[in-house]
Amino acid sequence: MQIVPFNLPFWEPDYFALVNLLALAAFYLWAARRATRITGQPWSWLKAISFLLAILIMLLTYLGPFTAWSHDAFWPHMMQHIAIMMVAGPLIVLSSPITLTLINLGPQGRRNLVKVLRSRPINVITNPYFGWFFFAFVLLGAHMIFVMEWVLNDHDAMSFIERPIFLAAALIFYYPLIGSDLIAKRPAPSVRLVSLGLMMIPETVLGMVIHFAPIPLYPTYIDASISSGLDPLTDQKFAGALMWALGMVLDGFWMMLAALQWWRDQEKETDKLERHEALEAKQR
Repeated sequence: MQIVPFNLPFWEPDYFALVNLLALAAFYLWAARRATRITGQPWSWLKAISFLLAILIMLLTYLGPFTAWSHDAFWPHMMQHIAIMMVAGPLIVLSSPITLTLINLGPQGRRNLVKVLRSRPINVITNPYFGWFFFAFVLLGAHMIFVMEWVLNDHDAMSFIERPIFLAAALIFYYPLIGSDLIAKRPAPSVRLVSLGLMMIPETVLGMVIHFAPIPLYPTYIDASISSGLDPLTDQKFAGALMWALGMVLDGFWMMLAALQWWRDQEKETDKLERHEALEAKQR
């Protein structure tokens, strides 16, 4: 089964994405170093690695073969969606960028940031129900035929509309569910696990619909098959299988991480209760 298009480059020279992503990485490292000086405590190297991994994944996604081939083959386009929404987005959440911002702000800036985090719009956006429906809406809506055709035939739509919306949907969905970044109202651990598990439903439905469709769904890929040498239906089935399989694997991983965080929180609460009981017994 041929899945790699003929005579296409392995990268796309998107200097706008390159410069901005490298600038974000440099800014994060500068802020992490400054936070270490301010607090006297080293900024978590795990959080820094998480952010840098997210930047690396976005660089590979936006400049590598997933973008270079995305107009000629469906599966690289699908891999773009998976890489940004299910890998880069949650890695950014785990890097705690809001906490890092709070540390680097002055007293008035911190008060303003806390006020924003406690505001009604942010409370709505960080509600896990809103995040779930928004993520599912973006994922399913982006693969409607007229939306895909528009994005595939308009470079600006892909670069400046689709990509930011995908990343925003991932950040909004994962922010209240994983990690320990600042949030006014964190959902109960059970809600976090259920939300992550239920995301398998739209991902599986999308993957199955694309995989089992009896005909190619997107005219652009039918036209591109003449020069790419790919069978459009085989390419489409492979794209659907990627969403179906990788979506479930990645969701399972983030569920395990959320479960581990739940277990650690329970351990801390148990230790706190034991210390409190020991103190009461000593006082008696």
